Amino acid sequence: REAADAIRAAIVGHERRGYSGVRETQYHLDIAADEAGLAVLHAAGFCVVSEESGVTGSGDLTVVIDPIDGSTNCDRGVPFYASSFAVLKNNELVSALVVNQATGTHFEAVRGGGSTRDGKKIAASSQTELGEALVAFSGWPKQHLGWSQIRALGAASLECCLVADGSLDVYAVAQRSTLHPWDYLGGLLIAREAGAVVAEYDGNELITTARDGRRPLFASSQTLLEIFLKAGTL
Repeated sequence: REAADAIRAAIVGHERRGYSGVRETQYHLDIAADEAGLAVLHAAGFCVVSEESGVTGSGDLTVVIDPIDGSTNCDRGVPFYASSFAVLKNNELVSALVVNQATGTHFEAVRGGGSTRDGKKIAASSQTELGEALVAFSGWPKQHLGWSQIRALGAASLECCLVADGSLDVYAVAQRSTLHPWDYLGGLLIAREAGAVVAEYDGNELITTARDGRRPLFASSQTLLEIFLKAGTL
């Protein structure tokens, strides 16, 4: 939480500055956010895996962090962007925090302890009817399976959390879009602890710190999960 607070303070004044020019698609605000988050986490004795700076520090616990998930939203003033933290011990997810930095909403989970939104227990919707499902995507689907409505919100970690609290029924990737561990690991634990089900389209392991693309699928029920897996690449 201290790291999330430090990030929120650090990005003030960096909005609308655009790309940093250091790395493709990296914004000035990403650099400021990363520096602020790392300072807190390193001081606390964590090893950190960050989208912006790779592996730094050392410790028995590893924090996989996306300092600002939804950087374009943040830079352009769209109030849907987050700081995502996933804590691993011996390559197992043990806790997670995803903070919507635009609103201050906190999603949290501890393995075996359920998930909360601003301290209140949350649960996935358990929706099984595709025709009534609200679905969000990373990427744009090329086929329509018959869902009720779709969204493309631009911050994967938060969209995973919206499946966890029942706001969304499915969050999926489309047309070979991929996500990286810092995009989804925090949301993964929060979703699972809230009763949602998660899979990877290609059968790859989702719990990893490697800089590899993955194609995760989050659903409120096993029924919806299987519909999307059976459909394949959308």
